[in-house]
Parts: sequence; C-alpha cells; structure tokens
Amino acid sequence: MRKEHQFDVLIIGSGAAGLSLALRLPEQLKIAVIAKRELREGNTYYAQGGISAVLDKEEDSVESHVTDTLNAGAGLCDEATVRMVVEKGPENIQWLLDQGVAFTEDEPKRGGYHLTREGGHSHRRVIHAADATGKEMENTLESRIRNKPNVTLFEHHNAVDLITSNKRGKGENRCLGSYILDMKSGRVDTFLAKFTILATGGASKVYLYTSNPDVATGDGIAMAWRAGCRVANMEFIQFHPTCLFHPHAKSFLITEALRGEGARLLLANGKRFMPEFDERAELAPRDIVARAIDHEMKRTGDDCVYLDISHKPVDFIQSHFPTIYNNCLKFGIDITKEPIPVVPAAHYTCGGIMTDQRARTDIPNLFAIGEAAYTGLHGANRMASNSLLECLVFAQLASEEIARKAKSTPYPETIALWDESRVTDSDEEVVVSHNWDELRHFMWDYVGIVRSNKRLERAKRRVNLLRHEISEYYSNFRVSNDLLELRNLVDVADLIIQSAQRHRESRGLHYTLDFPKRDERFQRGPTVLIPDNYNSEYSLGSY
Repeated sequence: MRKEHQFDVLIIGSGAAGLSLALRLPEQLKIAVIAKRELREGNTYYAQGGISAVLDKEEDSVESHVTDTLNAGAGLCDEATVRMVVEKGPENIQWLLDQGVAFTEDEPKRGGYHLTREGGHSHRRVIHAADATGKEMENTLESRIRNKPNVTLFEHHNAVDLITSNKRGKGENRCLGSYILDMKSGRVDTFLAKFTILATGGASKVYLYTSNPDVATGDGIAMAWRAGCRVANMEFIQFHPTCLFHPHAKSFLITEALRGEGARLLLANGKRFMPEFDERAELAPRDIVARAIDHEMKRTGDDCVYLDISHKPVDFIQSHFPTIYNNCLKFGIDITKEPIPVVPAAHYTCGGIMTDQRARTDIPNLFAIGEAAYTGLHGANRMASNSLLECLVFAQLASEEIARKAKSTPYPETIALWDESRVTDSDEEVVVSHNWDELRHFMWDYVGIVRSNKRLERAKRRVNLLRHEISEYYSNFRVSNDLLELRNLVDVADLIIQSAQRHRESRGLHYTLDFPKRDERFQRGPTVLIPDNYNSEYSLGSY
C-alpha cells in the first residue's frame, strides 16, 4: 500500500549539508531526512582533509582566503559569494565545536587547534580531525540528529523525481515534495513538504575511476534539471590527483594534506616532477597537479606515480595521518618507509543547480545546498577544503530563509499517488548493468582530465543513444535503485558534455586540446544550461 507523508521540510541527502541544515532549523518544524544508504554513507564521511577558515588572525586574514579562492577559481568565482562564505567561516567552525566535533588540538595562538595547509592556500587555515575530518563530523552530526524528536530519518530511501505544481513551465511551478522509493519494500511513496532541499552531493560516479562512494550519482542535479532548474559549470569536474593505486583498494583517497605537510610526487625512477609544471610544485591547485600526473603517466606509459612522505618522522606520520597509514598498511604499503602508488580520480563536482545566496533555486520552495549546488564559490576549480565550508554556510543561510517563511507557506494539497499500473517487473536487468559500465567508460576516456572536440562529439553520440534506451526502459518497468541512479547519471553526463562543448577554451578544471589557452571572453560568467521547462519569471528566488 503506497503512502503519503507530509512534512514542513523534506531534506534529500544526509551529508554535512543536509544534517547541519536539519540541526539548525527551528524545532517546531517537522523534518524528514532521506538517505540512500545508512545515514553516514556519503562523501562527507570519507572526507579526510578538513575545513578552511580564517582562525589564525595574526598570520591569516579574510582577504588572503578570498584571494586564494579567487585565484584557484581561475576568474570564474562570484566574488561576493566567496567573501560572504569566507567571512562566515569562523562562526560555522564554532557551531561545529558547539555540536561536539573534536578537531585536532595544537598551538594556543591558533585557537588551540592544529591548522594545516593544502594546495592553493597561502596560509595554514585548514582545521581538521587528524586525517578523518569528515568521519568525525558526520558521526557527531548523526548522533545529534538521532536525538531530535522533530526529525524523522528515512534510510535506504531514494528520490525518484521532484513533484511540482506545473510540469510545463508555464505559470508558477512550485515544488511540492518528491516521490521516494523505499528500497527495502520496493514501494514508491509520496512525500509532500512546504520546502524541499536537495543536499544529494556530487556526480563523480559518472566516471570509471572516482574517490567517491557509490551513492554519488548526481541525483539532485538530474532531478532539478528535469523539474525546470538551470544548472551551471558542469564542465568543471575536479579530479583528485592522488587516489591509492592498488587492485584491491576501492576509491581510497590520499588526502592533499600529505602534500601540505611536505610529501613529494615522484616518478617510478624516483625523480620529482612537479617543479617542472608549476612554481608551487606539490602545493599547486589540484587541476594542475592532476594534469601533470596524467601527462607523466601518458609520457612514461606507467600505471601510476608515487607520493612519498617517508622522509618525515615516523611519529609525525602516524599521529597526523593514522587513517592513511593504517589503510595503506592493509595493502602492504608502509608509508613511513616507502612511497604510495597513486593515480588521479574524479573527486568533486564544481558545478550544479544554480542557487542564490539564500540557497534558493529557480523553483519556489526548492533549495539546493552542498556539492549539488552551484553557488559561485568554486568557479573553474575548487580550492581544497572549501567544500565542507560551503556546506555549512549555505545550510545556515537556507535554515534562516526557511525559518523566515515557514509560517506563511501553506502545506501542499494532496496529489495523486505514484502510478505503477502500466509497468511490469524487468526481465532484462543486464540492460542496466551494461549501460552503467558503458557510460562510465566513455566518460572517462572522452570527457576526463584532458578533452578534445572529437572526444566530446563521440561522447555526445553515445550519451544520446543511452538516454533513449534508458528512457524506454524507465517507461516500461518498475523502478529500482540501480535504474534510478543510471537515469540520473546519464542526464548528468549529458550536462557535463554539453557544458564542455560550449566552453571553447582551457580554464581551471576544463582542459581541451583544441583550445589549450585561456580566452578572457569566457570570464564573464558561468556556463549556464537552460532546460526546456525553465520559467524565467521565477529565476533564483525572484518569487
């Protein structure tokens, strides 16, 4: 029996953005939090590095953090957004401390906490919990949220599509909630809410090699696009330079903080190569380091390069990087004695659903926060450890906006329940698995670290075929989690390809062989894609 649920606030996603929003909202609001797996299974839990904020007022400054972020963004950041986020950094770190997050302690002059430095930063400003900041943060927020009586948690649930009041984009197209698949029962229920928030994370599972967990399938971006929201800067996919290269290590990230503490990148013969590519060497932004590694691997034919921190004292390595030390040891690699084999992997989606500075989208009552959103903070490249900061700040801003409008916003009226009367159970599951593999392979080969017109054209032809097959499959068979993720991934892949084809220069994370130099005509703003059902009357919170 299908059900209809009604809440004040529906939060789709349970990472740093979603949980911090739920904790910040007024306690009189009835809140639902949707998680595809267990509550903690998402990118936040696996984030090793930390959170950037100006905490050392003697050595660092807001201006320095703003400048570093703008430089990393290669001319495409929104400066007003950057400044706002940076200025709100310290108060959001204090909010985490108030929640009970245990950051690594150290020097009194830095507020009593150890600050590290990562690529693109000119000062030590990354507060962290050893090398497992995300785990500490997610565990703390989870323990807090499970004790909130006004919050109902729906684990092992996946959003199918947003429910809007007008599918054709004419007249007001308010968001009413979402259809949600209960993955254990296979039932699709209707969740209605005054406000719906997409906090679904990024889309790096669209690539064959990624540092992300399996849930990072671009669900929120794809759903918002289908509902009528604009997306921006989808060509800017950040490839983390250093993931562990080992046949049995799945998506294990080697944090940038290692390079921040002096680790060196080496070829198989022991030669250091980063100084030849950038004067900042290993501390260059991630796009430069990833392209350098990609270049050297293709030049030498090697399967990987090596990251060496073994010249540091053993106690220092084991105390600062216990997670990496212990995990590498499981694979027979002692990082205190030998270098770590590493390769680049898709890591972060810098583009996403366009929002304003209150996290509002093009559709009334629909918000987007965290990696699913495009806010203007990251521009053409994300600076290390600005992502968790963005999650916190925009969760704060969204909570203030929702609290302000909660009383005056009515509940949506009851609508038709999910209809499965004309579909059957699939007898061709191989279609899903085959298309999933094909998609991730051609995205890696043609739309990866280095692109070209021909590669993008090949990818576009293939994604068009897959979209047709998947749409036909979706129309005829009952939905499953794998089918929903594949449907979302193919939509996101198409958005990435379209954005890359429009951006005819090389800048930040987008590098194309046909246009290898920067063209300042592209510095005027983001690459914006507009869906057919977009309604300009309600763009970005103008309602």
